[in-house]
Amino acid sequence: MAERRVIFFDVGNTLLFPNRAKMLAPIPGDRHPTLEQWQALERRTKTEFDRGMQTGMADHGFWWTFHTYLLQQLGADIAVRKTLVENTRDSANWDQIFPGTRESLERIATRFRLAVISNSDGRIDRVLSRCGIAECFESVTDSGIVGVEKPRREIFEAALRTMKARPEESLYVGDVYSVDYVGARAVGMDAVLFDVAGAYRDRGELPRVESLQQLESWLRQ
Repeated sequence: MAERRVIFFDVGNTLLFPNRAKMLAPIPGDRHPTLEQWQALERRTKTEFDRGMQTGMADHGFWWTFHTYLLQQLGADIAVRKTLVENTRDSANWDQIFPGTRESLERIATRFRLAVISNSDGRIDRVLSRCGIAECFESVTDSGIVGVEKPRREIFEAALRTMKARPEESLYVGDVYSVDYVGARAVGMDAVLFDVAGAYRDRGELPRVESLQQLESWLRQ
């Protein structure tokens, strides 16, 4: 087995998290789900999405399903679903960052080269900059610029070329099994699920962590 040299990170639900107030602006604030309710919807959506995922518009499809369930749960007008999906797919609304994120990345970067592969809108580099972690990464591969989304192999291959890295020496860290884990493994990369919501806790065969600190420990094993 080749020595691991490069780690590629997803962004949404891995490095940065949703600004739910901005995303859910069309819904009255007193009806917004709690974090626990949001994560329960995330777990439900991942289970459903992983079961029937197609390789087309992965990001749009995921959030269309998520917000369908959300509006059903709230008993809210389904007419706002399109706006909710658009708000969620706006990279500017992914600006919540856990304390210690930069410090963890800096520690990981003492042992590995770091890069990003994200299904986004061509502007994720700006959000990473605004959140103070862009300089932790040597490259950012954004589907909005590349023109294809994960799990398509082309976006992973583009990122590998940018980093002049071989798949067998690379690890991908992302939160959706059918998009991130399957996509990375299909091109020969290793992969680990970043599972803050606990969607894959019952999948003991899958490598998973729930924080960057856990990832640091996992990398040391």
